[in-house]
Amino acid sequence: MSSSGQGDMDDERDAIGVRVISRIADIPAEQWDACANPLTADTLAACGATEDDAKALAQTETHNPFVSHAFLNSLEASGTVAAETGWLPQHLLVKEGNGVAAAMPCYLKNHSFGEYVFDHGWADAYERAGGRYYPKLQVAVPFTPVTGPRLMSRPGPKADIYRQALAAAAVELCSRHRASSVHWTFLPRHEWELLGDTGMLRRTDRQFHWANEGYESFDGFLDALSSRKRKAIRRERREALGDGSIEIVRLTGSDITEDNWDAFFAFYMDTGARKWGRPYLNRDFFSHIGESMAERIVLVMARREGRWIAGALNFAGDTTLYGRHWGCLEDHPFLHFEICYYQAIEHAIDNRMAFVEAGAQGEHKLSRGYLPVTTYSAHFIADPGLRDAIEDYLGRERQHVEAEARILSEYAPFKKSGD
Repeated sequence: MSSSGQGDMDDERDAIGVRVISRIADIPAEQWDACANPLTADTLAACGATEDDAKALAQTETHNPFVSHAFLNSLEASGTVAAETGWLPQHLLVKEGNGVAAAMPCYLKNHSFGEYVFDHGWADAYERAGGRYYPKLQVAVPFTPVTGPRLMSRPGPKADIYRQALAAAAVELCSRHRASSVHWTFLPRHEWELLGDTGMLRRTDRQFHWANEGYESFDGFLDALSSRKRKAIRRERREALGDGSIEIVRLTGSDITEDNWDAFFAFYMDTGARKWGRPYLNRDFFSHIGESMAERIVLVMARREGRWIAGALNFAGDTTLYGRHWGCLEDHPFLHFEICYYQAIEHAIDNRMAFVEAGAQGEHKLSRGYLPVTTYSAHFIADPGLRDAIEDYLGRERQHVEAEARILSEYAPFKKSGD
């Protein structure tokens, strides 16, 4: 693009008005979702897409349940996300006519919990130097380490201009709140690059995701593994069920009852309290998602002697199954792997889904067929001194993440040539 063309784009971006809302319920769900998950039949038709265009897009894009109005509103309506919990909604909207052209989920925060991209070290260093790190702005889905759109726009020729306007508005909002920083976490790569081009600091990390290579069954997936790994997984699946006294079921849609949510919440609270001290989600949240988006939920539950003892909560996109929360009341060998990883893979194969994302962390996922994938975040740091220090650190961290991913990939459980 020529410099004069870039100048025209900058002028157009600066002329766009962006407003802040403190409740996602103040925006009609269909307007938010037209930006968050625009690739539906209606929105594709509205932007002039042909049937062939729609088919091509459907192969590369997916519905992301976590940026949907239903999910974000469930967090707010349940009181899980609120000023009292340190997550004050400050969502940014670009209005066009009577509707919304672009949107960004944004929160003013006074802590760094529930984010999964850790900046506690930055906060500690800045405050030891006499600075004030909180409040800060977080552009993210609370408590959800899942990549998805953050600079969300309706399709069209102005989409990137709207995204740039949202980014600029976030920096302005940071100044208005006298916040230290803005953090866009779990971005798709193209948004990460766009924000980097506007001067934001770029950070990488990694997760482990499973990819469906056209397997017809779980055994077909196992056949792609080395003999040793294949035998290990079969043994784990047998032992997870013990002597056959443990039954595992997958529930979705109207099959999920409030009794199921009661049981799962007990698992979540017990395991969460032991793991990190204070679980983030409350009981009302699960009722809200059960009411508003049950068709996007896959609840894997285990019972023994008629009593629910463990479960895992998954959300379904169009091409990806997202594993989110797990909990149990009884410890059984390999039950965690069966419920969280193998059942998810089996569900994805049965439903012709392309990927399973199993959440943050966990090198143990590698031996079970989940391979390292890069994740992306971008950061605006208001203080030049802190920015320079973080920029230097991030350059070295990106090199480390890239090198680590290469090493981990060498230990993938799949057959090597000649096996």
